[in-house]
Amino acid sequence: MSKNAQHHIENNPEFKGLNVNNGVSQPDAVDNESVKRFLKKKRKLLSVQEYVDGILKRDITILSKAVTLVESSNLKHQNIAQEIIARCLPQSGKSIRVGITGVPGAGKSTFIEVLGKYITGRGGRLAVLAIDPSSELSKGSILGDKTRMEDLSTDKNAYIRPSPSAGSLGGVARKTRETIILCEAAGFDHIFIETVGVGQSETAVHSMTDFFLLLMLAGAGDELQGIKRGIMEMADAIAINKADGNNVEKAGMAKSQYSNALHLFPRKESGWDPKVSTCSALQNSGIKEIWDTIEKYKMLTQGNDYFFNKRNEQSAYWMHETIEEQLKNNFYRHPEIKEIVKEMELKVLNNKISSFVAAGKLLEMYSKLK
Repeated sequence: MSKNAQHHIENNPEFKGLNVNNGVSQPDAVDNESVKRFLKKKRKLLSVQEYVDGILKRDITILSKAVTLVESSNLKHQNIAQEIIARCLPQSGKSIRVGITGVPGAGKSTFIEVLGKYITGRGGRLAVLAIDPSSELSKGSILGDKTRMEDLSTDKNAYIRPSPSAGSLGGVARKTRETIILCEAAGFDHIFIETVGVGQSETAVHSMTDFFLLLMLAGAGDELQGIKRGIMEMADAIAINKADGNNVEKAGMAKSQYSNALHLFPRKESGWDPKVSTCSALQNSGIKEIWDTIEKYKMLTQGNDYFFNKRNEQSAYWMHETIEEQLKNNFYRHPEIKEIVKEMELKVLNNKISSFVAAGKLLEMYSKLK
């Protein structure tokens, strides 16, 4: 019997038509110490000044590493990130920040890619960031933008950065705002903030952008059904996407419906009248007109100072939001409070104390512990 047959019974003569070859020999096990040294070297932190210098020199690799520090929950990383942001702050603020949201299936990724390529084609530099509330169960996040925007992701004048999970919308939104500062310092003069989730994420995006674009579809039933009044009021422009083929007529009707609906809202403080247009990202039609609208808005609001006043209000808003977030985090991270919270939860569940009284007692205890 051959050596091969000894190893594999299938190679015995009685099994006609079968022949199983021996597998290749296995390589030696990887040296764990070498792996550890490699990972340690790979994760080595730069100095704050090295990060800042790299960002100002438009080094995308350094920018990405700095953004990773901003997104990190590690306290050491957060402290370094705040120093980087403080040094980059004087070089920020020179972009137009555009918030983009839309109904599911509206073609946001294709639209952003086509509009983005239009901007970079004119010599602009674009950073696309995403507000992603993520799953509270899996703590995962939707990171598919780079695969959906193939052309834009390889454009040397574009930078796409999806948001990771941060446990709460407020956390993700704050980190995105800080990332805007770094991107602007790196010379990106156009910033797109895309909402990946739905609901309150639109409000978060509106609170950190200059212009808010609502992307809609035609021919999907009642055009105004399911659209929250608040989102419509926030919109500075509405674009009816996929206005191509047999959908052109429906898109025109949707445009009329939205235009009529916008007249019902109070006039905006900016003095701007929201515009409604149709476009087709697939056929690259109507894209230039949408960008022209954004530039007209910028010219009007910078002329009447609303643009700058709004940014100042946003800065104050995020200061208060950060205070609230830090207070909440410090409260729940306090070791003694952690234990007392569990006791109070049991009392609430057993109807021994009301939720409001329990919260009051916990806050009172926390103030004494500090």
